[in-house]
Amino acid sequence: MKICEGIQRMSIYEDDMESILLADYIDWKKLKEKTIVVTGATGLIGSTLIKTLLYVSRKMNLKLRVIALIRNQDKAKKIYETFIKSYDELEFVLGDITNIIINASKIDYIIHGANPTSSRYFVSNPVEVIRVSFEGTCNLLEFAREKKVEGFVYLSTMEVFGTPKRGYKVTEKDAGSFDSTNIRNSYPLSKQLCENLCCSYAMEYGVPTKIVRLSQTFGPGVSFNDRRVFAEFARCAITGENIILKTKGETKRNYLYTADAVAAILTVLLKGVIGQIYTAANEDTFCSIYEMADLVAEKYGIQVVVEEQDISRLGYASTLYLDLDTQKLRNLGWFPKRNLSDMYDRMINVMKGSL
Repeated sequence: MKICEGIQRMSIYEDDMESILLADYIDWKKLKEKTIVVTGATGLIGSTLIKTLLYVSRKMNLKLRVIALIRNQDKAKKIYETFIKSYDELEFVLGDITNIIINASKIDYIIHGANPTSSRYFVSNPVEVIRVSFEGTCNLLEFAREKKVEGFVYLSTMEVFGTPKRGYKVTEKDAGSFDSTNIRNSYPLSKQLCENLCCSYAMEYGVPTKIVRLSQTFGPGVSFNDRRVFAEFARCAITGENIILKTKGETKRNYLYTADAVAAILTVLLKGVIGQIYTAANEDTFCSIYEMADLVAEKYGIQVVVEEQDISRLGYASTLYLDLDTQKLRNLGWFPKRNLSDMYDRMINVMKGSL
């Protein structure tokens, strides 16, 4: 059997996985014959991470076992269709992370990435956002404690930084403050709480937790129907429609390519310091939403049109200027490889192929 037989749109996906495999700052030997639990397995980052682990395991004969936690079996079967047929090292566990039970005698690592990502959902279902974040993380940390895992990585978000001052490079020590009466803040507040919970488990119980704060991440595998702004821009590029902005697009932040995010997660898993937080972003992608829209429009021959609307019910975050400092992660050897233009080219190429 060929290593990547059947992987969809192989040229880009395999190129990304091979790039991660060749990253000399990742000590793959530490994963030999290990069992890794990954939550959020049908999400963009989780699925890319799992496929990469399986790919590298076969290429390097690591004999890894991956346990993927899922909530939707049909969605998982679609995403991992060829892997299910070819990789008996992959096992699915169906259920809710708030009470899920994993029947495995040996677990070496846990990467916890399950969480809602839709701003609309943060507003319409704030209680569920908080409960899934907190109760799910509690459940997994207790499981990690019981199994005496070698490493636990919690995937957090740039939103925990809040709204820092403009023109200021933001480091891991810059925690944001939030209006607790604003239900949109159910997401960043619950993520902040879970970060503290992870650090508390490390201090009190010795669970080897580490945290990765991811900037907004995208790349191949983003659904054509994804409602987030970067996907809307990609859809417009494919259909030839103009990009319609509902705000002036003044928010400025960093972005990150999916494969670079996976490499960052694995770097922190294997080299990060217990109880520490690492920011993962491509500092060179710092731009406003309008500037990003303009980049896409220029590349694909469309226009950017601003039609300001009342966005209070859409769950959009407030205008912010979030310029992230990634030196702490870079000190572990990691660095991003794809710029914003590359990110869009590769995402759009695969998105077209899925239609």
